[in-house]
Amino acid sequence: MSNQWKAVCNVADIPVLGARVVKRATQPDVAIFRNSEDAVFALLDRCPHRGGPLSQGIVFGERVACPLHNWSIELHSGCAVAPDEGCTQKFSVKVEDGQVYLDIAELNATVDEAA
Repeated sequence: MSNQWKAVCNVADIPVLGARVVKRATQPDVAIFRNSEDAVFALLDRCPHRGGPLSQGIVFGERVACPLHNWSIELHSGCAVAPDEGCTQKFSVKVEDGQVYLDIAELNATVDEAA
């Protein structure tokens, strides 16, 4: 994790129990999630199972259900809940004064570099 952060949205811009997508030019998008306790998480917007868009899933607790095959993915780690297996990339998040920031180095890294 670097010491440089990029503001991507306000917490209020993320629906409670939902997600907001951060577009990246040459890499898969990042999904920013907000749970019912206003905790904010960021994952690659791609389920480890079949690449489903996690941003379209339902957030419950600290997990999101993939909209394609209902796999549960832990928001803090990006890993599928057993018996399913696999992980998607997670991103470091910082929230200050209602603003959500992502680590610039992680945001700019290619998927292969981050793995």
